[in-house]
Amino acid sequence: VQLQASGGGLVQAEGSLRLSCVASGDTLDRYAVAWFRQAPGKEREGVSSITNSGDGTYYADSVKGRFTLSGDNAKNTVYLQMNNLKPEDTAVYSCAAGDYFNHHDDTEDWVYEADYWGQGTLVTVSS
Repeated sequence: VQLQASGGGLVQAEGSLRLSCVASGDTLDRYAVAWFRQAPGKEREGVSSITNSGDGTYYADSVKGRFTLSGDNAKNTVYLQMNNLKPEDTAVYSCAAGDYFNHHDDTEDWVYEADYWGQGTLVTVSS
């Protein structure tokens, strides 16, 4: 499967953006999908994930209540709705697919559970 992320941009604090992760080459509902972000000088961290069945979504504590992950099987796309953005959300966001992202793990460890990666999209939140 190939993944392409888009939707990043420049937004003011407390604003919103919606990121899209479009899959090709395979149907996305065969995979668990996760969003990651990497801020300058920091390690990549998991932000949110969804199971391949779509019955479970998980979030890093830093984004709970502000970000919402959803999927549209008809469009073979996963979305990350980001509300009430903060300057500390500034990062390159990327999506990845794998068999399973273990929500009992630290979200940083989701990196090791990803098999396919899309390119990143830059989100910049100004104060």
